This record gives sequence, structure tokens and C-alpha cells, in this order.
Amino acid sequence: MTRVVVTGAAGFIGSNIVKGLNARGITDIIAVDDLTQGDKFRNLADLRIADYVDADTFYDVFAQGAFGKVEAVFHEGACSDTMESDGKYMMENNYTVSCALFEACQALGTRLLYASSAAVYGGSDTFREAPEFELPLNVYGYSKLLFDQRMRIECGAGFGQAKAQVAGFRYFNVYGPREQHKGRMASVAFHQFNQFREQGKVKLFGEYGGYGPGEQTRDFVFVDDVVAVNLWFFDNPGRSGIFNLGTGRAQPFNDVAVGVINALHPGGVADAAEAVAKGLLEYVPFPDALRGKYQCYTRPTCRRCGRRGAATPSPTSRPASPRTCALFRATASTERGGCSLRVDHQRGEPPC
Repeated sequence: MTRVVVTGAAGFIGSNIVKGLNARGITDIIAVDDLTQGDKFRNLADLRIADYVDADTFYDVFAQGAFGKVEAVFHEGACSDTMESDGKYMMENNYTVSCALFEACQALGTRLLYASSAAVYGGSDTFREAPEFELPLNVYGYSKLLFDQRMRIECGAGFGQAKAQVAGFRYFNVYGPREQHKGRMASVAFHQFNQFREQGKVKLFGEYGGYGPGEQTRDFVFVDDVVAVNLWFFDNPGRSGIFNLGTGRAQPFNDVAVGVINALHPGGVADAAEAVAKGLLEYVPFPDALRGKYQCYTRPTCRRCGRRGAATPSPTSRPASPRTCALFRATASTERGGCSLRVDHQRGEPPC
């Protein structure tokens, strides 16, 4: 039986990877997380795992070989709060722990598939996996970049010197089910959905960084697509490197807001201007705390992942489609003890 480890297993992407593994019949899964935030258990409650190990315990005992033969580690565990200002805490969680895990995986012959981030690009206007375009704006982005750089040193060009597969994925703006615990770090679509349900309107940042109100633009990628890419690399142990994981399409926040409004408000609106006129969309001043630390635009080049043969995400992903909003409704219903609703993501044409 194939044994794997998923760190951050009770988190957003980690729990969706566990779900994807379960769908393949893989249940010999060591789930690693910190459940101090106890309500994250909901992300694991409907999944099948072999064991749960607290993150404070796992890394040392894993390095000692305590779990026997482990085929691969999906390393999703990290501090993902881009507003976290404690650099010592961030570097310990995202860099030091990851380095120790890499060394243990290499010694044990275990493959490592890890989460990097689009935050490594920061203020760059080019999103390609090359050092000249990596300009992080916050310590979170730097912690992720430094581990990528360490992997380049340890594994060499194309990661060809690694003893076992090492693949890092620079996630762009991921959205979908099981993100309800993330608070301010949840996706734009999830925040807007809940804002509209609670307040009857969506709030967006006003003008900043040369972008008009609500025109800040991101690449939104559905979590099932992220899981599919992770599992493709799991199926192809000869493929290593650092890869962008997005759709290759940028969408303004205004478009997402209009999508949310049209999914939830009878009659809908034609565009953001009409939404503002009807009091369904409001722009708020850009917060001082984010100035100089905020990415106003992201749009990755995804060709490297595609060249490796991986099924890359669809550029027609719609973070505020009626189906996505129905999925968020289902999450809220489940949290209140209601029935879960299975909603399939609306797929588009072949990706970038």
C-alpha cells in the first residue's frame, strides 16, 4: 500500500489533496497539522487517513524513519498570512522547517512536492520562474523564495541533482471548498460571497498603485486544478523543478464582484458601475498597512508546467460563477450542521 504524508492536512489545499488521494483509493495517509484552531477538524472529518500527527512532533520523528517507507510528502504546511510581521516566526515555519524536511526526504528516499507561492514575485510585472523576476514585498514571500533558492542550490539546474523527486508549485490565487477557516487569508471570491450575504453589498479597495477602484487584478485558480497538478507530479516521479500554478489569465476584482452579485442578487447587474449605482458595490480607501506590500497584478507564465506534460489549470476558471457560489453556500450549510451539497467546478477549454 502506498503511504504518503500531507502536511497542513487540515488546511485549505492540504485537505483537498487528501480528498484527491482518497478518490484514488489512497488512505494510508499521515495527516500533519496544528489543530490549535480546533474548527479546522471539519476539513478532515469526511476524509480517510491512517493517522494524525501534530506538527510539533512530526518533523523530528519523520527524520528518524518512524513512519517506515513513505512514498511522498505533500508539504502544504506553512504560515500563509501575508500580513504576519514576525519575521523570526515566519522564517522558522516556512524556511527552517522546510529545509529540515527536504534533508530528511532525501536521506529516506522520499519524494517532496511542496507549496511555494506567487508571493515570491512581489513587485515584479513578469511572472516567470527565474531569479531576475523574484521581488517579494513581504516576509511571507521572502520565506517562500528563500526555500526555492535553497532547492536550486541543493538540487542544481532543473533539480537534476536531487536523489528523489523535488517539485515546488508557486500557487497563485487559489479558491474553492474547505477554505472557511482562513479568515482574512481566504480567497477574494469567498470574502465577497460572505460580505454580500451579510451586508447586501461587496466592498473592494479603491484606487492604488496605478489601478482604478476594484481594478486590481489576479490570476484565480480553482483548488481542484491545483490538486490535479500535484497528483500529476505524484504520478510522474521523474519530473522535478519549480513551477507556476495558475491559469495564465488575470481577472479584475470588479469582475469577481459582479459575478458574486449576479449569483446572489435577483436581476443582477451589467457591470461594476451599475453595481455601485445600486448600492451593491462599495469602494473603500486602500489600507495604509498594505501599502508597499500588496500585489496589484498577477498573471503567471505556465509554459514550464505544460512542457512537463502536466494538466495545467483552465484559463476559463470563474471564481464567482453561480456554481462556485453554490459551493460556498454548501460549505456554510455544513458548518451550521445542514446537508452538504456536491457542486462540480465548471470546466473550460484546454489550459495555457
